[in-house]
Amino acid sequence: QVQFVESGGGLVQPGGSLTLSCASSLFSGYSTMGWYRQAPGKQRELIASISRGGNINFKDFVKGRFTISRDDAKNTAQLQMSRLKPEDTGVYYCNVGSGWPQLDLEPWGQGTQVTVSA
Repeated sequence: QVQFVESGGGLVQPGGSLTLSCASSLFSGYSTMGWYRQAPGKQRELIASISRGGNINFKDFVKGRFTISRDDAKNTAQLQMSRLKPEDTGVYYCNVGSGWPQLDLEPWGQGTQVTVSA
């Protein structure tokens, strides 16, 4: 059973924008959801999170460029990415947990590919 459905990825030029979405019924069972990124040849890493109460965390390298939001009524979350750089390329995943940095408590979804290239 697929627990997370990520969508919205694609090919974008440097400096461009994308909005990723995550849908999951698991949001209701955890206080916090997070977005992860796995760059080519690297481990998956947590880059952003948002709690049910609206507490937000970002890794420094996406601060000021990415925003995160959630809609608990719809069991969805979004990651709005702007001023994208080639190093933002990777597969983006969402997951849930009790708080930063432990937000990988459920099986992973398929993720959504983001490619930033000219």
